[in-house]
Amino acid sequence: MQMAIIGAGKWGSALLHAFSEKNEVVISSRHTRDVAQFVQMSEALKREYLVMAIPTQFVREFMRKHFKDSGQKILVAAKGIEVSSGKFLNEVYEEFLPKERISFLSGPSFAAEVVKSLPTALVVSSTNLELAKTFADAMPSFIRAYSDSDVVGAEVSGAYKNVIAIAAGVCDGLELGNNARAALISRGLVEMSRFGIHFGAKLETFLSLGGAGDLFLTASSNLSRNYRVGFGLAKGKSLEAVLEELGEVAEGVPTTKALMKIAKEKDIYLPIASEVEALLEGKDPKKSLMDLLNR
Repeated sequence: MQMAIIGAGKWGSALLHAFSEKNEVVISSRHTRDVAQFVQMSEALKREYLVMAIPTQFVREFMRKHFKDSGQKILVAAKGIEVSSGKFLNEVYEEFLPKERISFLSGPSFAAEVVKSLPTALVVSSTNLELAKTFADAMPSFIRAYSDSDVVGAEVSGAYKNVIAIAAGVCDGLELGNNARAALISRGLVEMSRFGIHFGAKLETFLSLGGAGDLFLTASSNLSRNYRVGFGLAKGKSLEAVLEELGEVAEGVPTTKALMKIAKEKDIYLPIASEVEALLEGKDPKKSLMDLLNR
């Protein structure tokens, strides 16, 4: 396949490594990078198959400025909800091209492990199952890829798990133990399922690789940026200091705001997300976790 990775951060670079096993792949980003296979954006966007590794909050601006629909087929490899509009990523991309040419990647996949060719299993979701299978078949030998049609479930679980990961990082930062973290993650799975089902997602999606699989990974490892945000907050650091130290985008921070905005509008009960929002706004982490346990 003639492919281009759009976004040359750690995740984009890991995807370049992965897809290069079976395909002819180039990579591009808004700023020129001194990396192998890098090309200018105008050249990259001419490829038939595009893998979009652009952080959620920058997608709309990028698509407006750079994307011209010429029949490209897209695999979205980012996760989150647009804060300004409260829209899921699939809704944002569908403003620029038909949903039949859009698919979404989910599942347990730290960039640091993908770039080392360590094994995992992922899911490609699309309303167009043929497209989902095409991208799944393009995956390297060390990734077992599945395909399905539940785009909403993939979107919700991919975004929501980052919020739960912040809470899990707080839990570990406060040294509350393995029992507390397991209980928190389990209730987080219930919470994100409740949210997704409200928007028509399938329950089984949340019990799959893209749901439980990605959640368990992201909420239990310091390789997770969102987990490190929560851990830093629990250690008394300000959000600004944590994000500066991180030096990367932690999608759970804006996603929390977007989730709570939607929850208030739709009257959906999201106790963990509510406490994470309070944490991000300066609430004492220990009081927040105690309030959560005492609900």
